[in-house]
Amino acid sequence: MHQFISMMFSLLVITGLQVSVESTGTRSERSMDRSYRSELTVPNGGRWGSWGPREMCPAGMYAVAFRLKVEYRTLGDDTALNGIRLYCIDVSKVSNSIRDYASVQSDVGSQGRWTDIKWCRSGLMTAFKLNVERPQGDGDDTAANNIMFQCSHGPSVVGEGTSWGDWDYWSNTCDGKGICGIQTRVEESQGRGDDTALNDVRMYCCD
Repeated sequence: MHQFISMMFSLLVITGLQVSVESTGTRSERSMDRSYRSELTVPNGGRWGSWGPREMCPAGMYAVAFRLKVEYRTLGDDTALNGIRLYCIDVSKVSNSIRDYASVQSDVGSQGRWTDIKWCRSGLMTAFKLNVERPQGDGDDTAANNIMFQCSHGPSVVGEGTSWGDWDYWSNTCDGKGICGIQTRVEESQGRGDDTALNDVRMYCCD
């Protein structure tokens, strides 16, 4: 089954659907109310901004892929990572259609563009770690720059974020089957001040 999941997501890349997957298929309704078993956090998240709403995959669905919204190097105020979107599937129905999916995200910054989808080659997403730049004092702060996910079967998957900052420890591994929800901490635009956009993230795991 895990190999089959990998094959079906590879097909998304081959056909080019990763560019605009939201425009095709049957999109399941996401939920803020799904119960979860554990919450995953990391110690190096940025300190600016406020937490957005928790968004959960529909019941029975789990995250197997993600994409990032990233502002790459500019001539002015860099914000780096602005958003994280998870792609969830029902592993019991993947053999019926690769187009049954749900995409979920919490708050997202206003800068940058969405990168290609990255997916677990086998299994479900079960842990993560962040690349975060420490406060720069009078310099240009960017806070979170990139994210990496651990897959339950197969190698970890890293996003197409920027390289400023440092990777820290992995979060705990999910209690339950896998990641099923997300909540992000995002700083709103500061006008003439120093923008950092996405600072931190929490992941939620379900049975």
